[in-house]
Amino acid sequence: MHVFTMPATEWDELNIDKQAIRHLIMKHRTCVPNLTKLKAYYEGHHKILEDSERQNKLVCNHAKDISDTATSYFIGNPVSYKSKGDITALTDALETAGADEADGDNGLDLSIYGRAYEYIYTKQDATDLQIKNLEPENTFLVYDDSIEQNELFAVYYYAKVDSRDKVNTIYVATILTKNYKYVANIEDIDGPQGILDGPEPHFKGEVPVVEYLNNKLAIGDYELQIPLIDAYNALMSDRITDKEQFIDAILAIYGALLSDEDAEVEGDGEGSREAMKRLKKERMIEFPEGAKAEYLTRTFDEAGIEILKKAIEQDIHKFSHIPCMTDESFGGNVSGVAMEFKLLGMENITKIKTRYYKKGLRKRLHIFANFLNTRSGVIVDISGITTTFTRAMPKNLLEISQYVANLWGKVGRKTLLSQIPFVEDPDAELKEVEKEERENIERQKELFGNQPNEPPEDGDIDDEE
Repeated sequence: MHVFTMPATEWDELNIDKQAIRHLIMKHRTCVPNLTKLKAYYEGHHKILEDSERQNKLVCNHAKDISDTATSYFIGNPVSYKSKGDITALTDALETAGADEADGDNGLDLSIYGRAYEYIYTKQDATDLQIKNLEPENTFLVYDDSIEQNELFAVYYYAKVDSRDKVNTIYVATILTKNYKYVANIEDIDGPQGILDGPEPHFKGEVPVVEYLNNKLAIGDYELQIPLIDAYNALMSDRITDKEQFIDAILAIYGALLSDEDAEVEGDGEGSREAMKRLKKERMIEFPEGAKAEYLTRTFDEAGIEILKKAIEQDIHKFSHIPCMTDESFGGNVSGVAMEFKLLGMENITKIKTRYYKKGLRKRLHIFANFLNTRSGVIVDISGITTTFTRAMPKNLLEISQYVANLWGKVGRKTLLSQIPFVEDPDAELKEVEKEERENIERQKELFGNQPNEPPEDGDIDDEE
């Protein structure tokens, strides 16, 4: 992963060095081909399609399967926020901003590129914050050169489309600092650059672009498996070619001619073609004694190719740690412990994703809290907020109900209720359980009576004689 840095002493957000921005953009452009390749593999544009000498070109898109599975498992369910204090204003602002949609887009970018970016902004003539996912091919953050690597600014750029012939490409760059937003036309020349539009204050209190990493080195989920994916595509393509060649085998005839016309007409081969048509239709051929016919075919080791295919496919899933969900081992009724062992590799890399994603979420929450305080005077304490990621995986409800019942009365009710997948609010559910218990007690009192057993007022008891 390339980290863009510059000395903090040379940075002034009120006096932007446009040549420095130009050099950073050009350096980022050198990283774009690899990012474009990763996206192309997800979209199904694999290396084999560029092989002009290959007869069949099959794309078995393991890249998309790996990314979709990893993303759904990691962030298929929305992120939830909990706190002892009142954070309703914050959660409502996140809902309005489209945080769930942005999280889904960020999760997919993390799997493809190994990194993701989001821009937190306010729409024109609006007061609410919005979250927009930005393409890694056009976005980067710049840090200072200290050990803390503090954020200095972010750049989002795109090439300006101009049909006229020009030597240099002009990039429209949006520069976002801690307090201001600039827009400039950046051209790859050493001379003067376009005039900056700005500064326009954004009132976020931080650089309003959040960078998320998939892991420490920002490696995508299938990035290291691309050679194996290419090998699988080549094997399957050659397999189809071999099948076609096996079907179109050459018929060799020994000691005879296919038709009598071959002996009479030489050179044009018209008689042979007519005989081949009759042979294909009638499925019968007559030979004189001593003649024979056979197909000339290549040896086709179907069993060996199938073994190699399974080996490559297993390696793709083994080294990416994303299991093949169509595998037979995932069928049937498996226990929760068995399922956890099967998903252990994916769970481990998802924990790494979660750890780095929480770091970005803390910045997002800080920006939203600052904005709410500045705009509405609403103070939200984000220090006590806990972010919860819920794995998107099948649940064995019978097994869960059994251990909840076994631990009932030994572990707190709220803790146990939070383990049940379909219970979204344990606090509300606990109140409902307590309410039903009180109602049951009242019904029992009415059914069996709750009047005290007291003697008559005069104290006399009639005895039967």
